[in-house]
Amino acid sequence: MSQTFSTKPDGDEILRLLREIKKSPELTQRELSHKLGISLGKVNFLLNALIRKGFVKAHNFKNSHNKKAYLYKLTPHGLEEKAKVTYRFFKRKLEEYERLESEIRELREEIQDLGITAEGEEKK
Repeated sequence: MSQTFSTKPDGDEILRLLREIKKSPELTQRELSHKLGISLGKVNFLLNALIRKGFVKAHNFKNSHNKKAYLYKLTPHGLEEKAKVTYRFFKRKLEEYERLESEIRELREEIQDLGITAEGEEKK
């Protein structure tokens, strides 16, 4: 069985978390929570899941503010997973963009056909 995360329900949060860990491995769970705008409990849950799957390693390090600080590091398997999650996210966002672009085109045509100006008023 594959050890990849699905894109639902937490795919976006997983990608954001993996990105942040790669960029700032020294951040605490509390700091990650604040930076990502998700609860501390959810950060803890996601990090533990990433660690269990072998995508992230947690190493103790000395920190003058917090004696129990961890350094979170993406493993080679984690970097591979980040690439997969990034690709799925990109593909989903591109499909959303193309749907929106098509809808906007249709709305413009409809507005033109109705004789409405850019300001929202009917042409006389």
